[in-house]
Amino acid sequence: MAKQGYHHGNLREALVKSCLTLIEAKGPTGFSLSEAAREAGVTPAAVYRHFAGREDLIAEAAHQGYDIFGDLMEHAYDGGQPSALTAFLKTGRAYLAFANKFPGHYVAMFESGISIQRNPALNASATRALGVIEKAAADLSQHIPADRRPPPQMFSAHIWALSHGVVELFSRGSPGTKSPFPPEDLLETGIGIYLRGLGLLPPDC
Repeated sequence: MAKQGYHHGNLREALVKSCLTLIEAKGPTGFSLSEAAREAGVTPAAVYRHFAGREDLIAEAAHQGYDIFGDLMEHAYDGGQPSALTAFLKTGRAYLAFANKFPGHYVAMFESGISIQRNPALNASATRALGVIEKAAADLSQHIPADRRPPPQMFSAHIWALSHGVVELFSRGSPGTKSPFPPEDLLETGIGIYLRGLGLLPPDC
């Protein structure tokens, strides 16, 4: 196998790419740092020039994932245009689209056990990305009477939990969990039910 890291000067990126491939195939705990090195075409010793261990490598994959995720979420939200409701629904769809398109990053971010507090760069990327969901919830919640308005953090956590549940159960092919409906429809109708309960959608919408 060609030694990508040495030949192209991108050993760090080659290792992250290998990590993502192995995460998709074996899960975040199903491979060793030596396997990641072999997948990248380098010796295990070369890995330690950039990463102290497997967790640091996965943390970098998560960091890059949050950067991509944040860009997608910000693009979906687009300053709350054309309305707070439309923008909010678009962030939900963007979450599902990200999980489908970037499964390795998604697992590194949400299923690897790596804390977003592990390093400042990871924390900053995660805070930016997840902050878009909270911002969308805060803007939309302004349409709810103050005495019935949940805190934005609770509002966004509910939608995050719903989105994550649809991804895990019906979008990533978990054994024994089949649905006659597309994941996109499940998520959108689930969000609709939640928003009706808050009075943000009419009963027949």
